[in-house]
Amino acid sequence: MLSCSKTPWPPRLVTVPGLHGSEGAHWQSWLERQFARSVRVEQADWDAPNLAVWAQSVRDVLARERGPFVLAAHSFGCLAAAHALQQASYVADVVGILFVAPASPAKFSFAGPFEARRLGVPSILIGSETDPWMPLAESRELAQRFGSAFVNLGDAGHINTAAGFGPWPRAKYFVDTLVHCAAPLRFREDTLELAAQAHA
Repeated sequence: MLSCSKTPWPPRLVTVPGLHGSEGAHWQSWLERQFARSVRVEQADWDAPNLAVWAQSVRDVLARERGPFVLAAHSFGCLAAAHALQQASYVADVVGILFVAPASPAKFSFAGPFEARRLGVPSILIGSETDPWMPLAESRELAQRFGSAFVNLGDAGHINTAAGFGPWPRAKYFVDTLVHCAAPLRFREDTLELAAQAHA
């Protein structure tokens, strides 16, 4: 009987909040309740965005917890997550990333230099036509640089509690989509490994 239990599945949800964190009514908090074993990246100071420090907090969670992982990041958390994954050693256990309403790197230049590079992980970037932190054209360009699928959510503000995004089933749908995209690859890798063992 074929077994694909080499690593735990489904992946563990890791939320990466932005500036000031995400309160209980925020969609990230709601999303955490939809997945067993979800974990949140915590920052020592939610009011002091620092790209290097916040990215290290992401890496610390990925190093401490058992993967695989799917990340759901919001606002400045998107920049922290992307920056963290620019170190290749942390990409292996991440099967997908959901970027929601990323903050403009230009507006947060004081928080440290950020280079938008293609990530070696499937990702979806959700932009808004009325986001005060990132014009739609910039979010679309960021998606291209990351290699992310891009979704225009329309008049959605900063896609936070103030914009009406508490319980948000589409967020779960996007996370599930990333997980389902990763599943065939995992199955293929496990099957190839079993085949190799059979011929050893």
